[in-house]
Amino acid sequence: MYILGIWDGHDSGAALIEDNKIVFAANEERFTRRKLEVKFPYNSIDAALRYAEIKPSDVEVVAFSTTEFTKTLERIMPYSKEYYYMFRRRKMLRPRLEGFRHALKYSMTSIGVLPLCGTVSKSIVAGQLRELGFSNYKLISVDHHTAHSASAAFASGLSSALVVTLDGLGDGRSGSISTLENGELTMNRAISARNSLGIFYEQVTNIVGMRELEDEGKVMAMADYSYPFAFEHNRLSSFFEVRGSQIVARYGPLAQYDMLSRIAWSMPREQFAYMAQQLTENVLQTLFTNAIDEYGIGNVSMAGGIFSNVKANMKIKDIKKLKDWFIFPHMGDGGLAAGAAMYAGYELNGTTSYRFDDAYLGPEYSDGEIRDALKKEKSLYFEQDNDKSAHAGDLISKNNYLFWFQGRMEFGPRALGNRSVLANAGSEDVKEKLNIYVKQREWYQPFAPAMLEEDAKSLLENLKGSGKFMTMVYKVRESKKEVMRSVMHIDATARPQIVRNENKAYSDVMKRVRKKNGYGVILNTSFNIHGQPIVMTPQDAIKTMKKTNTRYMFLGDYFVENKKG
Repeated sequence: MYILGIWDGHDSGAALIEDNKIVFAANEERFTRRKLEVKFPYNSIDAALRYAEIKPSDVEVVAFSTTEFTKTLERIMPYSKEYYYMFRRRKMLRPRLEGFRHALKYSMTSIGVLPLCGTVSKSIVAGQLRELGFSNYKLISVDHHTAHSASAAFASGLSSALVVTLDGLGDGRSGSISTLENGELTMNRAISARNSLGIFYEQVTNIVGMRELEDEGKVMAMADYSYPFAFEHNRLSSFFEVRGSQIVARYGPLAQYDMLSRIAWSMPREQFAYMAQQLTENVLQTLFTNAIDEYGIGNVSMAGGIFSNVKANMKIKDIKKLKDWFIFPHMGDGGLAAGAAMYAGYELNGTTSYRFDDAYLGPEYSDGEIRDALKKEKSLYFEQDNDKSAHAGDLISKNNYLFWFQGRMEFGPRALGNRSVLANAGSEDVKEKLNIYVKQREWYQPFAPAMLEEDAKSLLENLKGSGKFMTMVYKVRESKKEVMRSVMHIDATARPQIVRNENKAYSDVMKRVRKKNGYGVILNTSFNIHGQPIVMTPQDAIKTMKKTNTRYMFLGDYFVENKKG
């Protein structure tokens, strides 16, 4: 049975599953080249069908997520969604009534699914699918946090788990606590939209002058540049209370935004960010400790945008009673399509486990397609490279950065070795060059390492869990800080991708670096210019190489050199 999952909101996308296999998953931004695209995922759906070599008539079930009042309004009036996209991404001059627009948004956060919302949403989605040739299929709507829960539970590989979802909001909720036991996923607790930790962090992001739903990671990184202080001195400490396994907000969204704005006005933004991050970590650590005690389950599985906060994830990981953990790699709303499809498979077929050894679920391109794209470029030299991993490892060891484009594109926000920029993990100099010429990130944002599993224990402290999807932070060992200089934050933490045997060419690069430098660790960041989606096609890669004047690239089995780079 083919089941297609779709999501048509923030970071829209599609996922195709066949029985208990995830066949394809991608997000619309990679096709339209608009980061965190909000439009209906026509391109992602088409790509999924083409990859599987099937027609729309072969799909028996389509599952989509979220039928709340505000999402239904966006489906009725897509121009309103487009306007908010441009407003949120600050692709316009600041509107004079910006405060009113935020007030309107936050006043509507508690409105969940109203009568007829589901019917109207289904009708609109069915009409859009009809344009692609879909007919004679079953259309299922899946609750927002149920979709998040399904992705966290069924991709985890855990037979028994505490499943926690937390984000801004969806279908009137900001979170849920479920259990996966004996093949059954049961939601035990819902956290209302009013008590949203995600909305709180989103508001903090906006108040410090950044883009909500996009720059929360910058707030997290900036927080470490504040002078630290004890939690009892945190002026935001009373904003949330954890009662058992329930989060309770002191203020509603509008009053909270007002109070946060007034407090932020009186201090440096680094200090304000520190207070918000400290509060978030405290709430999550307390919530998970209580939930593990309440349900008696030591394995935890997580999804939802809150779990993109890797520093808070570390606080969860270090809870003593926690045994094992899993965070769905596409934890934000961009993963809802996969979650909706998985939940439909669970409801219809009882499927509770999907093999998720890697996240290479997007399009791939043949050597012929790559060669044809390169032949059009007169300014680039290229040749077939039969030892690309060794060649790349040698260039990295000599303090060069390079573009690395291989196989199927990763699903999710992290580059995991198929659409990556690679460099020396121990060189501050090459990190600065990479940042200036390519990434153009804020100075306080750290880069991340990729490392061989056999080297991880000697480089990192308190290693727990797989760490293969770059969703967790670890402390760098004191004796290894020089080895990790370019991939370590100011507080000596790093967000690693721990590589096993899931990507041979990629791991071979690290093995070559280990022969030269002593450790199989490299800098790995996403193959894109800051503010743009990760590259998808060979043409995207070539365009980025030329625009950034990058000298070296490995494009499939071809070594490409821009001699003007």
